[in-house]
Amino acid sequence: MEQYEIVVIILLLSFIGLIFTGFPLAWILGGISFLFTVISFALLNWFDIDTYFLDSWSDFAVIVDRIYAQMSNWVLVSLPMFVFMGLMLDRSGVAERLMKSFAKLFGGLRGGLAITVIVIGVLLAASTGIVGASVVLLSMLALPIMMEKNYAKTLSTGVVASSGTLGILIPPSIMLVIMADQLSLPVGDLFMGAIIPGLLLGVSYIVYVVIVGFVNPSAAPAPPHHERIGWHDVWETVLAVLPPFGLILAVLGTIFFGIATPTEASGIGALGATILALANRRLDMNVVRQVCRETALTTAFIFGIFLGATAFALVMRSLGGDEFIGDLLKGLPFPPWGVVMFILFIAFLAGFFLDWLEISLIILPLVAPVVKDLGYDLTWFTVMFAVCLQTSFLTPPVGFSLFYLKGVAPPGITIGHIYRGVIPFVIVQLLVLAAVFLWEDLILWLPGMMYAR
Repeated sequence: MEQYEIVVIILLLSFIGLIFTGFPLAWILGGISFLFTVISFALLNWFDIDTYFLDSWSDFAVIVDRIYAQMSNWVLVSLPMFVFMGLMLDRSGVAERLMKSFAKLFGGLRGGLAITVIVIGVLLAASTGIVGASVVLLSMLALPIMMEKNYAKTLSTGVVASSGTLGILIPPSIMLVIMADQLSLPVGDLFMGAIIPGLLLGVSYIVYVVIVGFVNPSAAPAPPHHERIGWHDVWETVLAVLPPFGLILAVLGTIFFGIATPTEASGIGALGATILALANRRLDMNVVRQVCRETALTTAFIFGIFLGATAFALVMRSLGGDEFIGDLLKGLPFPPWGVVMFILFIAFLAGFFLDWLEISLIILPLVAPVVKDLGYDLTWFTVMFAVCLQTSFLTPPVGFSLFYLKGVAPPGITIGHIYRGVIPFVIVQLLVLAAVFLWEDLILWLPGMMYAR
């Protein structure tokens, strides 16, 4: 083993160990990058140990240019706009209206309330993309009703947590925006590629709920008495769906038909969400102030990790880490598809301990070149990687959706109910991941249609 490879291994192990200290990740990434820069200089100048390319302060000073280039990227301008759009839509009253309408429509079916939550989760995902807000909103709207109707606590919590996480995959997704930036891929391609897998996840959740309703009726009971559904109820549901659907069409449609760039479409979405809040009489200066403040905090959190990850990536690559990892993956005794599966398995395991943002900024840029060298389409792999990261929201101990849910859950719902409830949905996510792995067209068909126009 080369000397620089030992330094890379120590760097990775130090990073993994420091994660468990609970210190802010942005500071860990920046601090460990600076520390190992100093260590590499010491090894080179005092012990004459080769540390690959990092042999002077001028090498590390390149970080200034890297950060400037990162902050000058117009694609990233869409991030705060999409965050603002999601937060404003959550306060617009659209979700409450959807819940009332769909509860009337599906409430008489066995498992109907759970199906309602999933459908609303899909609609919120395609119009907000903010997982925390979606999970909290669905929890507050749906869990008390499901408890009142005697739904199993495990099924109720599993449905809410998994449906709320769809926003990180179904466009417009801030995760896909960040992945596109890291790999220099068109955001529109990733958006189009993620639509079918995202909808497939939603449909798979509904199928699971229907199966549970038939196998174990007490877990998802049908109400003994339910009002008959009339055309008025159907029309009311259509009217409730039209505003979010119109917003989805305004954002994704303008991207798909080449009318606007993703950055421009994010502005359209932010304005559309504000108009919906105004139309529902939910807009005032207090709401605007709260949404702007939360948007600033969320954006600052993301960009703080961006800066730390940029420094970490520079030091890692300067020490030869990308070549070390590339050679390690290519040297595995697997065929090319086995290497891709191994990478996804590592990402799945990393999701138990890391958030999607860290995995997207640190792991994805290191493994994507290897996948490209193996001859695979990067759009296909990136969307599949994003599907895999869905699980990071639901797997303990760092599954953020679980903590969002526990924070607002009604009395009587324990963390044990939540953990047991999400296990079947994690399995469903892995089955969908297997499907998009086996049938590439589930991802590549829509981007291909976009280029065929």
